[in-house]
Amino acid sequence: MLEKLTVKNVALIERAEIEFSKGLNVLSGETGSGKSVLLDSINFVLGAKADKNMIRYGEQECVVTAVFSAEDGKVEDVLAEMDVEADDQIVITRKYRADGRGDIKVNGCPVNASMLRKITSRLVDVHGQSEHFYLLSTAHQLETIDRYAGDRILPVKDELRLFVAERREINERLKALGGDESERGRRLDILRFQAEEIDRAQLREGEEEELIAKRLILSNAEKILARLSEAAEFLGGDGAAVDSLGGGRRALSELARFGEEYRSLSERLESLVAEAEDISESLRSIADDFSYDEQEAEEVENRLDLIKSLKKKYGRDISEIFAFREKVGQEIELLEHCDDEFAKLTSLAEKNASKLSAACARLTVLRKKAAEEFCGRVENELKTLNIKNARFCAVFAEYGEQEAMRASENGADSVCFYFSANAGEPLKPLDKVISGGEMSRLMLAIKTQMSGLNEIETYIFDEIDAGISGNTAKVVSEKFADIASQKQIIAVSHLAQIVAMADKNFLISKHETSQGKTLTDIESLDGESLRKELTRLLGGMENSEAAKDLADELVRSCAAYRREK
Repeated sequence: MLEKLTVKNVALIERAEIEFSKGLNVLSGETGSGKSVLLDSINFVLGAKADKNMIRYGEQECVVTAVFSAEDGKVEDVLAEMDVEADDQIVITRKYRADGRGDIKVNGCPVNASMLRKITSRLVDVHGQSEHFYLLSTAHQLETIDRYAGDRILPVKDELRLFVAERREINERLKALGGDESERGRRLDILRFQAEEIDRAQLREGEEEELIAKRLILSNAEKILARLSEAAEFLGGDGAAVDSLGGGRRALSELARFGEEYRSLSERLESLVAEAEDISESLRSIADDFSYDEQEAEEVENRLDLIKSLKKKYGRDISEIFAFREKVGQEIELLEHCDDEFAKLTSLAEKNASKLSAACARLTVLRKKAAEEFCGRVENELKTLNIKNARFCAVFAEYGEQEAMRASENGADSVCFYFSANAGEPLKPLDKVISGGEMSRLMLAIKTQMSGLNEIETYIFDEIDAGISGNTAKVVSEKFADIASQKQIIAVSHLAQIVAMADKNFLISKHETSQGKTLTDIESLDGESLRKELTRLLGGMENSEAAKDLADELVRSCAAYRREK
């Protein structure tokens, strides 16, 4: 349960510390006094989205700390997953700064908002007027029935989970085989076209690089020929390099007889002349043989375009195209010889569909039985809440075998709650007929029935008593007491009957300081202060003895009711 809440610099709260008790804790006060700020603070420390507007004006950060007792160990497994040390107490501290950054710690260990929500979902269940919209959703109505059904439907849901996984696996294997016969035929046509297109190209490794090099030469043919001729002329033309080197060789050859050094130089020069003559002849030969073939250039471009087109379809290079072709060949081989496997999988799919349909039917039967029981109990609760002619039921939509075959792990059911508050009025969908006050009582009736099934120890009600008064308020307060005999409740209320029924009361008010600032105050009520608040809520004058007597009588009657619990 929530033992203590410390709030610092949230909206009009400079600093507040509240120690909650077991049973029913009620926050009351004038409209606009700050009750919603306290609930916002609780939601914030439970993991709700942070907003810098919640930071008190003039401050740079707000801090909320919540201390929970956790003797029952219902949250230990979640803490262990997050490497957070478990203890008899769980201390959650959340800070939020004006720059949009924040810190969250659980028992001193840093966690993120998602982790925080996973922890607090085991600790607190928050019910506000916004949850009315939750209950109007048909998806959530089915979820409510499932929560009530509890362990009764878990074995069938486990079966459904297995059957849905089996269906997924069968479909994936069928997909690998190309689906049914017509789909396989279409797939084979595509694969054969791809294989033939690659085979027709007659690609070879390294071909693209060779073609690119060849295109470079062909596109520079004129320049290459000019430079070959020019180089040949410089080497072998009249009076050019070869003639000059030959003259130098003849001059040195006459000195060879005068010493080894001259003879060595002469021999080196003779080799150089021979090399120059050979290079010159090679250049002329290449130039004579060099030619530009426009058709060849076009063929090179066409071939490169073909390779480029195949790369767009089948791979980044020729190696990947070959790998794709091999894969295509294997799939063609599989599809051309898969009739037996396809027949086997089709049979498995039919059996799976039959099992799914049967499981869905079993789940529907269990849900209808649980829904009938649940709605009957809620209907009885509504009658005690002064809706004497209340009728409440769950209408299940019919579904066929095809819908069952496509069922999810949650089955094939869809459900809608129907409600009628008045005699002679037909049952209609909940969102079409229910008023605000009726919805508040319906929510309380549902929570009364669900409280024994919910392992969460703390319920928070935000003005769930809106729209009710008189004797109905008395009955609602008794329902709160019924739930509070098993759970901790923290409730915001404007009803004297609920305030009087509380195990602990807090008055939320605000005042203006001498510095012109407005601050929210939180006062624990008992004795005379509680009588004063009850007098206010009952609409009596503060000094009216009759109003005080009425408040005292209300306290005594509520205390008597609690003693009987």
